[in-house]
Amino acid sequence: MSKNFYEVVVIGAGHAGVEAACAAARCGAKVLLATKKPDNLGEMSCNPAIGGVAKGTIVREIDALDGIMGRAIDMAGIHFRILNLSKGAAVHSPRAQADRKLYKKAVNEILKDYKNIDTIFASVEDIAIEDGEAKAVILDSGSYIEAKSVILTTGTFLSGVIHIGNTQTPAGRFDEKPSHGLSKTLKKHNFNIARLKTGTPPRILKSSIDFSNLEEQAGDNPPQPFSYLNKEIKTEQIKCYITYTNSKTHQIIKNNLEKSAMYGGAISGNGPRYCPSIEDKINRFFDKDRHQIFLEPEGLDSDLIYPNGISTSLPIEVQEEFIKTIKGLENCKIVQTGYAIEYDFVDPRELLPTLETKKIKNLFFAGQINGTTGYEEAAGQGLVAGVNAALRVNKKNREFIISRSDGYIGVMIDDLTSLGTSEPYRMLTSRSEYRLSLRCDNADQRLTQKAIDYGFCSKEREFLYKQKINNIKKAQDILCNLKISPSKIERDHKLQIKQNGIIRNATQLLSLQNFDFIDLQKIWPQEISQIDDGIRRQLKIDATYQSYVKRQEKDLELLRGNENIKIPLDIDYDAIQSLSLEVREKLGEYRPPSIASALKIGGITPASVMAILIYLKKSSIIK
Repeated sequence: MSKNFYEVVVIGAGHAGVEAACAAARCGAKVLLATKKPDNLGEMSCNPAIGGVAKGTIVREIDALDGIMGRAIDMAGIHFRILNLSKGAAVHSPRAQADRKLYKKAVNEILKDYKNIDTIFASVEDIAIEDGEAKAVILDSGSYIEAKSVILTTGTFLSGVIHIGNTQTPAGRFDEKPSHGLSKTLKKHNFNIARLKTGTPPRILKSSIDFSNLEEQAGDNPPQPFSYLNKEIKTEQIKCYITYTNSKTHQIIKNNLEKSAMYGGAISGNGPRYCPSIEDKINRFFDKDRHQIFLEPEGLDSDLIYPNGISTSLPIEVQEEFIKTIKGLENCKIVQTGYAIEYDFVDPRELLPTLETKKIKNLFFAGQINGTTGYEEAAGQGLVAGVNAALRVNKKNREFIISRSDGYIGVMIDDLTSLGTSEPYRMLTSRSEYRLSLRCDNADQRLTQKAIDYGFCSKEREFLYKQKINNIKKAQDILCNLKISPSKIERDHKLQIKQNGIIRNATQLLSLQNFDFIDLQKIWPQEISQIDDGIRRQLKIDATYQSYVKRQEKDLELLRGNENIKIPLDIDYDAIQSLSLEVREKLGEYRPPSIASALKIGGITPASVMAILIYLKKSSIIK
């Protein structure tokens, strides 16, 4: 194959681009990954962390589909925590702090294993489109590279502008030029383009911080890997620290609010609702007397701290003034100023569920160009776009679509392509009506078989997955054949259980809150000893959630059968506690007259509408 022809060309090598390239390559396509410079490969543009609430589950879904993000963070993670560990497994959320250098190194090492990916360091300025199909990409040098499919993963580079106070600098990120050519291409072909905004906090010199009186946050011991291929984390682990803003901090920010790019009128795009700037926090949550700041090291040998929680676009002198009012940061030195960045995005309703554009055949979008925010959301889209771009090349007449019931990636893409977004979209557990079954523990059981069926799963992962599924089935057979009465449990084994005369098998006992494998081992020591610890954990979670998942399915059937139910126009949405503030605001603005009309509002998910329906039933507003 000549050097100027590739089956799939991926523009941009951020998290979306790398996953897209690797996914297309796993499908057998010859791939070109185009980015401006080598440092972009594996770059963490904002915070040095992967995962978090809902996001961590997306990473496990990417890994279950043989993607690379989970393996990369396992190689580079220096502080692992399972968030919400004291709560049920459905809300457990893995998160890991990364060493930036190690993460880049990990991504580069993984990319080298893909022999059918070539990388070029150049700026793509245009896409050649003929008869409504993407045919090639054109570099700034004038070089013309033919392609059967093109994937655009431009991040914040489309006509990007950095804002610091009243100062505006064209940039895709700090010290990197934006892409104007591709913005012009999209406008020329009548894509619906708007502006969004995101931001980043200043970077602080670690040696200038007084950690002596700050709250320590240790990671989990032992740290739990993201990837199903890994059993342990070998990287050195460190502590993070927590501090807080205070009334002095808030007053300085209030006094200078008009100097912020966001509040001074320089920015037209909406910012991220769930990762607001410190200016937004002070303005919107005026009743809060402090806001939490996580001081996150950027690497094992780095002298930089990322102060997560104080993203800002205030002028440099104001940033220095308010930061020095914070405990531990009184004498700190700012190495890189915080800033806001505004950029173009395309209305994601212009995309098919495969992430191919409706206007141009063989042209796919993934990541922030579709209105999302976050590494994880971008990577999930990249994987889906990469697989579909490769399937289109091979003319297999197949589409790879993850349904809402199969994964958070499916929820996200369905939300975007059907509802669109007017602000940076972040994945939340509340967006999914299937959140009880879309857990971080079972991503492989939900998705790995799909990767096998579509032919983009490695032999190693396929072997380990089939081995695990086989062990689960054997264990389930053992448990289903072990039966006992409640009277025998209490009399012979001295275990507390309701004496209702119901004979249960071991799986049914596991579903009880006060029963686990330690209890089963007391009753059936020989049989239970055949089941290893990893399978035991999975079976306990599955058994615990079995009845809740069945109830969830009944609720969804209720939703499907009640779309014509009327909603009172004077309903108090604030009384429905399970609705997010975003959803309450939108519902309060639109006041939909029925369940069906609520489903048509951008950003209102089936999970939100289900909460309304349940509220109406419980309040006896409907019967």
